[in-house]
Amino acid sequence: MKLYYSPGACSLSPHIVFREAGLPVEIERVDNRAKKTASGDDFLSVNPLGMVPVLKLDNGETLTEGPAIVQYLADMKPESGLMPKPGSMERYRVLEWLNYITSELHKQFTPLFKPDTPDGYKTIAKENVIKAFDRINAHLAGKPYLMGDTFTVADAYLFVVSNWARFHNIDVAQWPNLKAFQDRVKARPAVHEAMKAEGLIKAAA
Repeated sequence: MKLYYSPGACSLSPHIVFREAGLPVEIERVDNRAKKTASGDDFLSVNPLGMVPVLKLDNGETLTEGPAIVQYLADMKPESGLMPKPGSMERYRVLEWLNYITSELHKQFTPLFKPDTPDGYKTIAKENVIKAFDRINAHLAGKPYLMGDTFTVADAYLFVVSNWARFHNIDVAQWPNLKAFQDRVKARPAVHEAMKAEGLIKAAA
């Protein structure tokens, strides 16, 4: 399988899940602006929407959208515990968090990255991010991860998206539970390896 990614983008979430599950993966960097892959291919031929992540399966099919990809990968290695068993309430809780992170964090950050977003709308989006961080911080009180003691695909997604705060003058330290969560996840060996592979941290770090 091949994962198309852009360093530090939401594609880092399935990259982390690959490594947490112990699944072999080939990664190919994408230039989001030029829509070119590292090998020189037209990325729009891979995903006409022009967005990462894209998972290319061994049979040639492609799968897009991070929350779908991480579920697919976790279900390939159910013993990893990254996704609770089908039909369980715990699984629906993880899905609940994936959807919350998608709508209340990921999509609120999106206009903050766009230079043509009106300042007034950026203010609203930033306020929405802060509200989401308030809720997440409260939920993480006394918990190492969103589901308690078990690291899941939702934690990988939250880690990646919450780290975008630093690009927008949002100091996560004001949410001590969230900050502790970020530090805890970053210290996981699989997360460290994924970030190192994407050039986000130095090899010796």
